[in-house]
Amino acid sequence: MRVLAVGCHPDDLEIACSGTLRKYVEQGAEVYMCHVANGDQGHVIIEPEPLARIRAGEAERAGAYIGAKQVFNLNISDMQVNSHDQAAIDAMADVVRIAQPDVIITHDDGDYMQDHVETSRLAVNGAFMSGLPHRSVNYPAFQSFIPTFFMDTLAGVNFMPTHYVDITGQIERKLEALAMHESQIRWMLEHDGIDFVDMVRTCSKYRGFQCGVAYAEAFRPYNVYPRHSTKHLLP
Repeated sequence: MRVLAVGCHPDDLEIACSGTLRKYVEQGAEVYMCHVANGDQGHVIIEPEPLARIRAGEAERAGAYIGAKQVFNLNISDMQVNSHDQAAIDAMADVVRIAQPDVIITHDDGDYMQDHVETSRLAVNGAFMSGLPHRSVNYPAFQSFIPTFFMDTLAGVNFMPTHYVDITGQIERKLEALAMHESQIRWMLEHDGIDFVDMVRTCSKYRGFQCGVAYAEAFRPYNVYPRHSTKHLLP
């Protein structure tokens, strides 16, 4: 099994699906993580360029702790993610060609802010582009129609799951990986008064209540032709 998780900002994957990614790793899957935006606007004091470098390092460390085989960074500035930008689509297509995933996990297409929605669409567009041989310059064409799951929205707002993954055995590593995004955890606490690690634990526990386990992550499939599979793709 090969898995590609595409998140917008560094820490988005840790928030929504890192327990599932860790569970994949524990079951022997190859997991690839991709961050589209570099998070350069995520602070009121640290300037964008040094912040982008800090957040890239945090993402690498957290990805390694989860057990990801590779962490990609498309390095697009915050609020500049555009699912119709050809350079971005080509870059995402190359990520798909390298990862060669059996399944893609990405943001819900109705998530709470522009960059997340555009990232979701970019993951879909890039996957489609990956199968076009005449557009495959750097790597061989892979395939266009990869089964895709949308991960939970922030705090689960307006998200109706159809699938759950029991992450009771992975919850502590999930939260430890999230805490490695120190620039954001500290900023959220100081600037917004939000203990983000506690919030994510609470959301995971809430999803666990829904499916009868201690902690869970929630998903729904991208239900368009022909992105379905007879295989059981979530761990």
